[in-house]
Amino acid sequence: REGRTDDDRVWTSRVTDVRNWHTFAIVERRRETGEMNATSSASAEKKGGEKEKLAYTVLAAALSYQFGLVPGDPRSKTFRFIALDEAFARGSDRSTEFALNLFKTMGLQVLVVTPLQKKEVIAPYVQRVALIVRDNDHHSRSVFMKVDEYRERLDASRQAASLARSEPAAVT
Repeated sequence: REGRTDDDRVWTSRVTDVRNWHTFAIVERRRETGEMNATSSASAEKKGGEKEKLAYTVLAAALSYQFGLVPGDPRSKTFRFIALDEAFARGSDRSTEFALNLFKTMGLQVLVVTPLQKKEVIAPYVQRVALIVRDNDHHSRSVFMKVDEYRERLDASRQAASLARSEPAAVT
C-alpha cells in the first residue's frame, strides 16, 4: 500500500513467522517435589540455550498433545517420527542432550540430519547411521549401517591413520 510499505513489511514478517502464531507459557516443576523451577513464555527474552530448551519442550509438548502421546505408553504401533534438519548444529551439547532425552522420553523416533561436529553428543542416542560421502568429482553416495558397524569402521580408520603417522619414513 502506498505510504505504508514499512508497516506492511513488518506485518508480513510477523504473520509469516510461525513463532508468532501461538501464545504459550511453560511452567517447569521439579519432579520430586512438584515445586516450580522456572517459567517461560513466548514473549520472554531468553539466551541461546534457554531458547533451544524452550523450543524443544514446545515441540515435544505439541507432538504429545497432537498425537495423544504419553511417556512410557506401550502403544508401539503408533507413528512417532520426526525429522530434524541441522537442529543441533549451533546448539550447546547440554541443550542437545536435553532434546534427545526429551524425545526419547516421548518415545519419538528421530531422524537427525547434521554435520559430524555433534557426533559425540548424539552417538549414545543413535541406532543407525547414514553417511553422505562426496568424492573429488563432487559425486555423492550414501552409506547406511548400524551404529556399531560405524564405530568399528571409525576405530579401524583411526588405527590405520595412527599407524601411518608412527611408521618411520623409508630411507633411500
